[in-house]
Amino acid sequence: MSTTRFGISLEDSLLKRFDGLIRKKDYPSRSEAIRDLIRDSLVTEEWETYTTETVGTITLVYSHDTKELTDNLTDMQHKYHQAIVSAMHIHLDSHNCLEVIIVKGRAKDIKAIADRLIGTKGVKHGKLTVTTTGKRLK
Repeated sequence: MSTTRFGISLEDSLLKRFDGLIRKKDYPSRSEAIRDLIRDSLVTEEWETYTTETVGTITLVYSHDTKELTDNLTDMQHKYHQAIVSAMHIHLDSHNCLEVIIVKGRAKDIKAIADRLIGTKGVKHGKLTVTTTGKRLK
């Protein structure tokens, strides 16, 4: 793999803030921080096409005391078994649970699954975190 060097012009104040971010996130160099920003933009672009194979996690927080909620979530996960790679269930306290569901498939399908699970009555909080399979990133 070859590497190309290029220049970039930034206002002093923007560069100062960027350097602070680099230190905070412990990047070894400006180049690595810029590469990471570019990769993040490319992953976002993949998700915006909605047809690319992607991966992500759906995180749910809910009370297991909510009537039929656990059964409903399990039934939905069975319905979408083709896209669900794995699920982990954690008891946060005597009433609340955290569930992390790893999904893989077309972005639009994963988004629809996440929306359905997160929107289920009784889910206190949910979030879809998206990433890429890495096939198109170098």
